[in-house]
Amino acid sequence: MQNINLITKQLLDEVRAEDLHLAPRGPSAAAAAAGGGLPWSGVVPPVSYMHICETESFSMGVFLLRSGACIPLHDHPGMNGMLKVLYGTLRIACMDTLPPAASAPPPPPPAAAAGGPCHRALFRSRQHYTPASPPCLLSPHTDNLHQIDAVDGPAAFLDILAPPYDPQHGRDCHYYRLLEGTAAGAEPSGLPREVWLMETPQAPDFWCGGEPYPGPRVCL
Repeated sequence: MQNINLITKQLLDEVRAEDLHLAPRGPSAAAAAAGGGLPWSGVVPPVSYMHICETESFSMGVFLLRSGACIPLHDHPGMNGMLKVLYGTLRIACMDTLPPAASAPPPPPPAAAAGGPCHRALFRSRQHYTPASPPCLLSPHTDNLHQIDAVDGPAAFLDILAPPYDPQHGRDCHYYRLLEGTAAGAEPSGLPREVWLMETPQAPDFWCGGEPYPGPRVCL
């Protein structure tokens, strides 16, 4: 399995935007792709998804983020993933959920009292990724939660998940909020460090639209 993962990572590292017939685009092109309207007006979503293929074993697609867009902190229960930036710059904050402590951990902040379930987590890293960077990897136990921000312009990344999301088999997406003064996308201090996360509904200012995939056909 490790050899398969290594080969897949090496192949993914070679993928470029032009291989998928993609090119960086500005707000007007994004609006046209979504059928008109002004960016952030409620017509053009902050994030779009181009579906490439999906089987019972994996899913593959491209996420396109408008300038300043954010995919909020979320998880991938029981899943492995690979994320390869195609254009632009992404800031990715990665975290792990922590098992219940043998001794009583510090209580969550007071802000959690009226919110959803709280979870202990390890804030592992926050890094910038570009097309020159190796893929960002996640496993069921490592870097499984992450937040993705587009930095200094639009960005796109190829996303592979194995197995894919499937709520009927316990693989549903959950969203979280960092229960401390700084957000997951803000400048961190002293990483890695233990944090508290509160499970939240999907943010009202985040939604994902769909766009046709213009690249080469994938045959399975």
